Amino acid sequence: MRRRFGVLAAAVAACAALTSAVTGNAAARATSTSGPSTVVAVRAAQHPGFDRLVFQFRGGLPVRREVRYVPRVLGGGSGEPIQLAGAAKLQVSFRTARANDGAGHPTVPYHTAYALKSIHEAVISGDLDGVASFGVGLARATPVRVFTLRAPDRVVIDISTQFRTVPVQVWLVDQAATGDDVAPTLRPVTRSVVPPAVAAGALHRLFAGATPAEQRTGLRSRSFTPTGWTGLSISGGIARVRLTGSCDGQADIGLAEEIMLTLKQFPTVAAVKIYDPSGQTQTPDGAVDSVPWCLRI
Repeated sequence: MRRRFGVLAAAVAACAALTSAVTGNAAARATSTSGPSTVVAVRAAQHPGFDRLVFQFRGGLPVRREVRYVPRVLGGGSGEPIQLAGAAKLQVSFRTARANDGAGHPTVPYHTAYALKSIHEAVISGDLDGVASFGVGLARATPVRVFTLRAPDRVVIDISTQFRTVPVQVWLVDQAATGDDVAPTLRPVTRSVVPPAVAAGALHRLFAGATPAEQRTGLRSRSFTPTGWTGLSISGGIARVRLTGSCDGQADIGLAEEIMLTLKQFPTVAAVKIYDPSGQTQTPDGAVDSVPWCLRI
């Protein structure tokens, strides 16, 4: 496995610098039928030494495909940043391809969370003018290998997982057990994170949300408002974190509890203060929990 990824050693430096890099045959031309190829499935699985992400197509392989690390994934058309959970971000683009049926109906989910060693989530970041693009949130930037398979047509991305992880708990709202006008019920799931930044890793996993299998048991998928977090710090037994994007308590019942329980599993955290995107919280002073008005519980 070391030999398999060793030829991409130069990519490691590029990843660390967040410099664009196309690997394998990612930019090679492929035979395609007339009209755009259609993404019909996105799958991911963990293997010894790497996580594998597979995009399956109908109508032939896309004419061009590009995979690169970026500081942030931008939405196709809007140019606005797409919030992705994970310390590293991959931009995956397919030209002469689409992720809809031609009538505007998506052919794959907008967002899918994964409980793999590196892959946190995959999100459609654009589907416009013959370019289908995806953002992929990862635990860290590592070498990738890109190749294609036939029958069915697939673009495969192998992401090296030659790093150590430790298990943590992430608390998610159990929608199946949460009724109207009652406190939300939370249930923990296990995720892997990269030390030493285990608290930040746990928050990344929290904002990725539940996997499809976990959603079928009632757990909530990722929260879209607020879209993310920034500025996590832990000092004097107090964890402080600021939300990003919009903040609407009605759309995010239980988010404050999810954040607090996830952070309080760590022995260095006795209290959690959550700030809104403008930096405000109800009780900024003292070693007590605090939430912003937009997430009042």
